[in-house]
Amino acid sequence: MNGAIGTTRWAIAEGYIPGSSTGEDRRFVSHETVCLLNAGDREAHVTLTVFFADREPVGPYRVTVPARRTLHVRFNDLTDPQPVPTDTDFASLIESDVPIVAQHTRLDSRQEALALLSTMAFPCP
Repeated sequence: MNGAIGTTRWAIAEGYIPGSSTGEDRRFVSHETVCLLNAGDREAHVTLTVFFADREPVGPYRVTVPARRTLHVRFNDLTDPQPVPTDTDFASLIESDVPIVAQHTRLDSRQEALALLSTMAFPCP
């Protein structure tokens, strides 16, 4: 691929994992996700740090995105160094050793009428 796309630092200022869902099927469990695109020729080693209003940040959570691939990371699935709490406001910083693109998505299925939102993360210089 000619030229890198993305940047090595992204921020998501808004985060919240609803503590309940309308169903048990994983597709419909309320969740918060960061979608990572690595369009480059080298795998991306990515760290996520989670920030809170009332306590110190937690992280780094570590994931690898292979070259020319995408990876959707559910914050619900992050457990090391500790699980990301539900029903708690948070923000996140995503850092990579190669340029990537990051997008934020939430599925809120607390009601039968599901709510889905998605927006680009903020690219940090």
